[in-house]
Amino acid sequence: MSFSIQRAGWATVLLAASLGNLTACFPLAVGGAVMGGMVATDRRTTGTVVEDEGIELRSASRIREALGERGHVNVTSYNRQVLLTGEVASAQDKQLVEQIVGGVDNVRRIVNELGILGNSTLTQRSSDSLVTGRVKAGLIDAKDLFSNAFKVTTERGTTYVMGRVTAREAKRATDVISGTTGVQRVVRIFETITEEELARLQPTPAPADPKASP
Repeated sequence: MSFSIQRAGWATVLLAASLGNLTACFPLAVGGAVMGGMVATDRRTTGTVVEDEGIELRSASRIREALGERGHVNVTSYNRQVLLTGEVASAQDKQLVEQIVGGVDNVRRIVNELGILGNSTLTQRSSDSLVTGRVKAGLIDAKDLFSNAFKVTTERGTTYVMGRVTAREAKRATDVISGTTGVQRVVRIFETITEEELARLQPTPAPADPKASP
């Protein structure tokens, strides 16, 4: 398997660097059936899902303690790979945030997309949330994609998408996201798997009951 960060405009996808919510962050304290169903369709192990939740919570808490109101930082973890988005006041703060997250247990990779500029407004953040919602809906509507294979967030019109996907799924998802109203740029942070690996990850259907009537 391989890792990559790719940026896509409206029509093209450009490979930017090899780094080798659509599962939104969801509460762990939910009904067993719901939690089990979500994990079953997630391509991470149950343990990794829990680790990602812990990474996000611990990182956010430590960043708030260090920066206070001196920045707006979002932490998104997928398969222990952490995406940092938002705004900080200086290059020093950007580096500090990365160092803080690097010290959190279970983090294996950091993609630092923090901007050095003033904090986004509530209006901008609301607009980004709407865009993320449209993207997630589009991925669900795409019947040839597993929406839970992707984790999506949007910052200042740029939509970031993470996941463990095949090359085919990556291209298809990029087409869907790029065509979504409000998306100005797409940044793909994917762990690429083969079609054979994907087949092994699919849940095994329960055997038919021989006593069931035809």
